Amino acid sequence: MWMSESTVRQQYNELASVYDRRWQHYIAKMLRFLKQWAMIPAEARVLDLACGTGEFERLLLQDSPDQLITGIDISEQMLAIAHQKLKPYPNVSLQLATASDLPFADRSFDVIVSANSFHYFDNPELALKEIKRVVTPGGRVVILDWCKDYFVCRVCDALLQRFDPAHQQCYTQAEFHHSLNATGFKIQQATKGRFGLIWGLMVVTAVP
Repeated sequence: MWMSESTVRQQYNELASVYDRRWQHYIAKMLRFLKQWAMIPAEARVLDLACGTGEFERLLLQDSPDQLITGIDISEQMLAIAHQKLKPYPNVSLQLATASDLPFADRSFDVIVSANSFHYFDNPELALKEIKRVVTPGGRVVILDWCKDYFVCRVCDALLQRFDPAHQQCYTQAEFHHSLNATGFKIQQATKGRFGLIWGLMVVTAVP
């Protein structure tokens, strides 16, 4: 495991018990937007990278209770909370795993989503290669993350790189699209915008 992955695991194990309460407004608004943007078919096999406490799964299951969803995270404590939330759904699988080494066969998922995780990855290129490996040829990848095109995000990125050992870096929309294209993805649609006064986010849907 990469050094920062160990740091992220420790950090989120410590945050798990208060995570949903501390970030309640942001998480709810951001994940509702992601769900609307992704438009995931009820029959799709979904992989959620860095699923955290299972809030995105909970949102999907409200409309599609039989959705086949696999969530991975590197924090045992975040997954423990997700397990409790999603206990009634045998169609949901949660696993301890890292995005740079996905424990799945090639072409396993129709839709892969990731929210607010790429700025933690040591090697985002390797994560994208793994994502490309496990998505079906006709599948889609939907990634949402902080966007360094916004001034406040640039300031936060600089501060976090200095003071938060778990944080790697944020990306501009152009930088992230370049990484997707370099991995063999084609951008299907993308946008960026502000979520409140602070958060500048970007979202992209890409196909292999």
